[in-house]
Amino acid sequence: MNVLAGVIWHYWLAVPLVAGGVALCIATLVGYFQKVSSTRYPRR
Repeated sequence: MNVLAGVIWHYWLAVPLVAGGVALCIATLVGYFQKVSSTRYPRR
């Protein structure tokens, strides 16, 4: 039973780690595109 509990805990621990990794990638891409487009189209 302990092995099964360890496997289940492992999968539940992976969910927030994957979600955080995906959010970090999206935030990096959004920040990159904002920085690139701000130099191309400066505010007036």
